[in-house]
Amino acid sequence: MHIIIVGAGAVGSYLAERLSTGGLDVVVIEDAETQAAELQESIDALVLQGNGASVHMLEQARAQDADLLIAVTSSDGANILACHTATQLGAKMTIARIEDGELREGADRLGVDLIIDPSASAAEELMGIVGLGGASELIQFADGQLVMVGGMVAPGSPITGGPLRQLRLRQAEWGWVVAALVRDGRTIVAHGDTVVRPGDHALLMTTSDHVDDSTRLLGVKRRNLDRAVIVGGTRLAEITADVMLESGMSVVIVDESDDRCAHLADRHPGALVICGDPTDPDVLGDLDLGPKDVVMGLTGWDEVNLLACLVGKASGAGFVISRFNRISYVGLLAGVGIDAAVSARLIAASAILRFVRQGEVEQVATFSDTDAEAIEIEVQDGSPAVDKSLLELDLPVGVIIGGISRNGTTFVPDGSTVVRPGDHIIFFAVPRDIAKSSAIFTA
Repeated sequence: MHIIIVGAGAVGSYLAERLSTGGLDVVVIEDAETQAAELQESIDALVLQGNGASVHMLEQARAQDADLLIAVTSSDGANILACHTATQLGAKMTIARIEDGELREGADRLGVDLIIDPSASAAEELMGIVGLGGASELIQFADGQLVMVGGMVAPGSPITGGPLRQLRLRQAEWGWVVAALVRDGRTIVAHGDTVVRPGDHALLMTTSDHVDDSTRLLGVKRRNLDRAVIVGGTRLAEITADVMLESGMSVVIVDESDDRCAHLADRHPGALVICGDPTDPDVLGDLDLGPKDVVMGLTGWDEVNLLACLVGKASGAGFVISRFNRISYVGLLAGVGIDAAVSARLIAASAILRFVRQGEVEQVATFSDTDAEAIEIEVQDGSPAVDKSLLELDLPVGVIIGGISRNGTTFVPDGSTVVRPGDHIIFFAVPRDIAKSSAIFTA
């Protein structure tokens, strides 16, 4: 599969690394000379320096043979033009990052097959995390009937009481499975003899009616959050403010720019807008933060987001969520007082990966502190998995089946579960095992 990525920012470079590691034929086009040179040194793929919307550069990248072109520069117009030119040259499919609503209209007529809006998707994820009030991830599969719940395992939580196999035997009914643990920056795909430790970042797959049970297993205390304090005046901050207001929450927006505050007050009359330095303890301290408050750092600067969240936590906020742009910060977030983190760029990458993975893939989810992926795939008639139990499948060691959706019914399977054509399988795997695992479920 030949893939062209236009733009080597956070999304483009992340995708290039993931896809080239998976053995795909990847070419990256980046206009900035220094950025292109740095990326070439770090990935096993061809990086071209130049304008990714030009005919010359796209021909050099072999757009005529491209199965997919992904345009993820910071310019909506450049992304649309790159897709248009690539389509004219013969590219089979194009994806563009477009945030301007007016530019999205009619983009399909200009050769854009799929539009992604990272900020809008991130706002939806933030609403899900806030609604759960304690978990660090809440990712839906199978039309919302299966949910992956993530969180830091608390000391003394029920899930730390021995190997997972014994824990399941002690429960008469269970509707969950531990997919993976992230411990000291290392991903552990969970199995029956895995022992969960306090401080682990655990990812559990469960049915929608067992989400509360799963959070209790982790020792996560559910908080009924009713006020959102949003730090920043970015587009993500504005979309999130609207989503929170629509849900019935009280919203406070804090930004230190007088001009942005005037704009925010005009655009969001239902919110209280405070003009001040969000990292100043006196500014957040005046809000009398308490257990039902969530502070969200949503500026464009990681350092400001982290510090504002830490100040908010120290001032009494019950829950804090930090936006991050720099992927290298991810491993530093756990254990420093940040309850959850969200990255619009990782969310965008997840949406794109869905269209890259082989087979009848319905959804792909990536995570902030592990390179593993959760994938929903439809079982094709005639595939090697049909009419075999999960124990009989030749799945790699680094793979675990988290859930199955079948004819409107969803459940967490065990080893004796037999796979049927049309099943929607959600599995968790590290990158090296994704292609082999997907092939088992496709004809």
